[in-house]
Amino acid sequence: MMVGGYVWGYLADRRGRRSVLVISLAVNGTFGAVASLAPSFWLFLLLRFFSGVGVGGSIPVIFSYFSEFQPRLRRGAMISALATFWMAGNILAAGVAWMVIPRTSLNAHWGWLDFQSWRLFVVLCSVPSLSSALIFRLFMPESPKFLMEAGRETEALSVFQKMFKLNYRHATKPFPALGLVIRPQDDEEKNRPCSGSRCQRFSHQLKQALDPIKQLFVGPLASRSVVLLIIFFCISFGYYGLWMWFPELFKRAEDGGSPCTNTSRVQSSKNESCYPVKTAVYMEGFITAASNLPGNIFTILLMDRIGGKILLSVSLLASSVSVFIIYMVKTKTQSLIVSCVFSGVSVISWNALDVVGTELYPTQLRSSALGVFTGVGRVAAILGNVVFGQLVDSNCAVPLLMVSALLLAGGLAALRLPQTKQTELT
Repeated sequence: MMVGGYVWGYLADRRGRRSVLVISLAVNGTFGAVASLAPSFWLFLLLRFFSGVGVGGSIPVIFSYFSEFQPRLRRGAMISALATFWMAGNILAAGVAWMVIPRTSLNAHWGWLDFQSWRLFVVLCSVPSLSSALIFRLFMPESPKFLMEAGRETEALSVFQKMFKLNYRHATKPFPALGLVIRPQDDEEKNRPCSGSRCQRFSHQLKQALDPIKQLFVGPLASRSVVLLIIFFCISFGYYGLWMWFPELFKRAEDGGSPCTNTSRVQSSKNESCYPVKTAVYMEGFITAASNLPGNIFTILLMDRIGGKILLSVSLLASSVSVFIIYMVKTKTQSLIVSCVFSGVSVISWNALDVVGTELYPTQLRSSALGVFTGVGRVAAILGNVVFGQLVDSNCAVPLLMVSALLLAGGLAALRLPQTKQTELT
C-alpha cells in the first residue's frame, strides 16, 4: 500500500483519475482473489503484496476524484459521507468473516489444495474491488476538474452536460454554457519527451516522477505539507497499531485484570488446527467497526459548519485521552467500551483529514500529495504494529502511552493548518 500510494497518485495527476481507479481496483481485486489459491505462505504473502499495491492507489485517488465533482458548500459533508463507507467495509468484512470462517462445512479438498473456509473469505473480500472497477469502467466519467486542468475542453464540457442532465432530468432548462475557460498550459517543456541515451531518458523520467514531491515542500505548500506529514504519521501509528492488537488486548482483559498487567500468552503447537474457530474476535471487530457510526454522522452534519481543521485537532486530542484510559481499564467489557470510544472519535480525525487533504492542494498535485501522505501513513502503521508486537509482553504501557502522546502531538500540529472550510478547489 505504501508503494502503490505515490505511484498511482502520480499517475492520476498525469493520466486521469478514472483510468487509474479502474486499474488499481482491478489489481487489488485480481491479486486478492488469486491469493486464495496460494498453496504456500510466501506465495500468499507475495500476492497480497501486489493486492496492497492496488489498495494503496485507490484510497488517495478516490478522494481526489470525488471531491472534484462537489460544490464547495457541501463538499465537506459529501467527502465525509464517502469516508463512511470505510466503516461500512469494516462492518461487512467482520460480518462476512463471522459467517464464513468458522464454518467447516465450507471446506473442500482439491487434490493439491486444501480449500478451507478462510480462503473463501479472501475471495469474497475481492468482489467489491472487481465490481467497482467494472462500474467505473462502464458508467463513471473522468473528473471534469482534471480535464480542464489538462486542457481537454471538449471532454470536460461533455461531462458537465451529463451532470446537468442528471441534475435537471425533470426540467426543460437548456444547458447554460457554450464553452469553458481553460487555464493555459505552461508545462509543455516539462512533458516533452527526452531524447538521448536510455540512461538519460530514465533519469529524465525519474526526475519527472519525483517532481511532485519537490513541489510539495517549496513555497507556500511547504509548511502545510510538513504539518500533514506529522499528522498522518501520528494517527496512522496509533490507529493501526492499536487496531491490529485490539484482539490480543481483549484476550488479556478476558483472562483477568488490565490488558497491560496480564502478560499471559497461550503457546500453541505448530500443528494445532485452526478449527473450531473462536468467534469472539469477529463479534468484537464487528462492534468496534460499528462504533464508528456516531463519529461519521457527526462529521457529515458538522464538517461544513465547523471546518476540517478544528474537527481534526479536537478529535485527535480526544483520541489521545481515550487511548490513555485504555491503560487503566480492568475488565474486558471496559476495554471494549473504551476501544469503541477510541474508534468513534478517531474516525472523525480520519474524515477531517480526508477533507483537509483534498482542499489544501491544487488539482495537478492533489492525488500525488495524498499518495505521499498515505505512504508515510503506511510506514507509521508498520512501525506501530512492530512496536506493539515487541513491547506488548515486556511493557504494554509504553506503546499505549506512546500512541497517546503522538495523537496529542498530531492534534496540536493540526492547529498550524490553514482554514479550508468551503473554499474553492484550485
